[in-house]
Amino acid sequence: MKSIFDTVARKCSKEVTQSYSTSFASATRMLGTSIRQDIYNIYGFVRFADEIVDSFHNYPKDFLFEDFERQLKDAIDHQISLNPILNAFQETVFKYNIPAELYESFMNSMRMDLTKKTYLTDNEYKEYIYGSADVVGLMCLKVFVNGNEEQYQLLKPSAMRLGSAFQKVNFLRDLKADFEGLDRTYFPNTDLLNLTEESKQQIISEIEDDFAVAKVGIRQLPLEARFGVYTAFRYYSKLLYKLKSTPSEKIKETRIRVPDYQKFGLLANSYFTYRLGLI
Repeated sequence: MKSIFDTVARKCSKEVTQSYSTSFASATRMLGTSIRQDIYNIYGFVRFADEIVDSFHNYPKDFLFEDFERQLKDAIDHQISLNPILNAFQETVFKYNIPAELYESFMNSMRMDLTKKTYLTDNEYKEYIYGSADVVGLMCLKVFVNGNEEQYQLLKPSAMRLGSAFQKVNFLRDLKADFEGLDRTYFPNTDLLNLTEESKQQIISEIEDDFAVAKVGIRQLPLEARFGVYTAFRYYSKLLYKLKSTPSEKIKETRIRVPDYQKFGLLANSYFTYRLGLI
């Protein structure tokens, strides 16, 4: 029966989330049960596209990406796919009326990663951030507000800023891997070979501004979503704090992490802050 296939597809998306990002999976478990699976479905889709361009170095990336994009189009056109990740994703797209512009913009940014190595201007940088991060926040927001268009429009700016902040933190944390492993430079007007404290602080200040706007929106999210999003916010805020406290030379040499024991502490602290209404 089709229902069995759909169940298997959803399990695949959940497994992808738990396998690739324990932090995101933990935050997703803090969401209400009615929306949790749909966030797994979105994550599975964006993770697979990202893996093609970032990880499959000994395989035909162009072919794999074009094939994945074709499968995505077919999944939307026919509302079914034998690719379980795309089958689960299309289910969420139709359930919450997610606009095609969002996932198409995401795919456009992923396509950039196949060939583009350096982002020289603010416009190029912002275009990439919008497609790779902002739209992911907006797809999740569609789920969080459960089709309420007025609420979606109200929270749209803060959701985009939260997506931007998460992505910029990832860029700064993965500076070494992106530059040495993938030969990519995302931050414009920044010499990564000679990253200074001043340059690092400019990036961090930009992220802190994003977080400040995003936090206002988090307070206005529906209860089903608020705690899970706040948990992710606290995790990335902790990561940013560690990056801010780490000398620029060390950031270029290693990948900054939040240890598991600190993650558990953040989760507990986030819960009490949430329950006391102090977000």
